[in-house]
Amino acid sequence: MTEALTPQAWQAIWLTLKLALITSLLLMVVATPLAWVLSNWQHKTKPFVLSILALPLVLPPTVLGFYLLVAFSPQSTLGGAWVSITGHPLAFSFEGLVLGSLIYSLPFALQPLYSGFTQLDRRYLEVAQTLGLTSFQRFFKVVLPLCKAPAIVAFGLSFAHTVGEFGVVLMIGGNIPGETQVLSIALYEQVEALQYQDAHALSLCLLIFSFLLLTGLYRFSGKGALGWNLASR
Repeated sequence: MTEALTPQAWQAIWLTLKLALITSLLLMVVATPLAWVLSNWQHKTKPFVLSILALPLVLPPTVLGFYLLVAFSPQSTLGGAWVSITGHPLAFSFEGLVLGSLIYSLPFALQPLYSGFTQLDRRYLEVAQTLGLTSFQRFFKVVLPLCKAPAIVAFGLSFAHTVGEFGVVLMIGGNIPGETQVLSIALYEQVEALQYQDAHALSLCLLIFSFLLLTGLYRFSGKGALGWNLASR
């Protein structure tokens, strides 16, 4: 199979893995405290906030990609600020792909963490509090170790979802080899060019990767956070 992959295909694979790894790591930094705050927050507007955060689960990727493209344009506040700082536009750049992937894959990191935090036995926190641990110490020494499985599921699903992105990536990144041409875009290009042998090799890579990753996550987590996420999708 590896002999059937062209240098451009290998470039797309490397770019995809790079994008997925950066996105997943950043999402864990953002989604972990956000999920903890949401799990402890009780307000009548909470369903509204959760619905906004979960929108990428049901919103067509091209719709989200269109609004991100508008937000990334040099005429927008965000896009204009980015051009003034970096000297190049945010749209059709790798940095734009990272930012778009963070927004699009956020629910896949947020929901298993939120589910794990809400199911956590609060008696552990009460005991830790009686021992004099601060709120930060309780979070890092009690909550995170007890919710290790949801955290790993969150990282794995974020990684897999970013690898499989197509609509959002195409809208905000286009098809620039070495810059924004990820694996799903390269596959689409091969099909358009009727290069079915190359398309088959890329598809097989994605199929094997997805199967192995999901198998590993199911073996690790059993049922729970992973099943909840897949049902939501």
